[in-house]
Amino acid sequence: MNRQEKPLVIAIDGPAASGKSTVGKILAERLGFFYFDTGVMYRAATLAALNHLGSVDDELAVTRLAEKINIDVRPSSLEDGRVMDVLLDGRDVTWEIRTAEVEGNVSQVSAYAGVRKALTEQQRNIGRRGNMVMAGRDIGTVVFPDAAIKIYLDASPQERARRRLQEIQNRGQSASYEEILTAIVHRDEIDSSRVHAPLKAAADAFIINTDGKTVEQVVQECLQVIGSLSK
Repeated sequence: MNRQEKPLVIAIDGPAASGKSTVGKILAERLGFFYFDTGVMYRAATLAALNHLGSVDDELAVTRLAEKINIDVRPSSLEDGRVMDVLLDGRDVTWEIRTAEVEGNVSQVSAYAGVRKALTEQQRNIGRRGNMVMAGRDIGTVVFPDAAIKIYLDASPQERARRRLQEIQNRGQSASYEEILTAIVHRDEIDSSRVHAPLKAAADAFIINTDGKTVEQVVQECLQVIGSLSK
């Protein structure tokens, strides 16, 4: 790709379970880029709050903590199923941030404006390393609004709930479709209605609806967008 002097960041945004992670990882692999799921930073901040504060209810305290901690994301160093290493103040927390307790609190933490501001700066620092596919909910609108390539993946809540259920079942676990759907709709409401950096497609983003499409079909659409903007 022959782009401008800035490090190349491909921004992929979209709601929960829209395919950002799956598609982003494949795109990064095919392009020889690093895949960065910015959601892990909010999980790491949530873990820090639970460990140091005992809860995530005090917005000011959580924000102050987020301003002090250092979160870094690096290529995976272990072959244990991880996509990347997540370091919290130098400590590997890649799997600790995937616990049910973190899962149940991360939405609240990610809605705090001060936390988003603090972590946005860290995300930008990581993104400036270049050659990176960054996935999240506000990459193209807030973190890297000047990214040359912005893609917004969308899908109906029902489709996203079906996919999430399939993921859980593939891991040999059981879950309720209705509960997953309710959780996804609730997460959408939180993400879309927050005052700071609400979930939305950037004005210049290419919107791809993934309903009824295979992963490969979506990947090919993304590659076409990237190719057309990289000439």
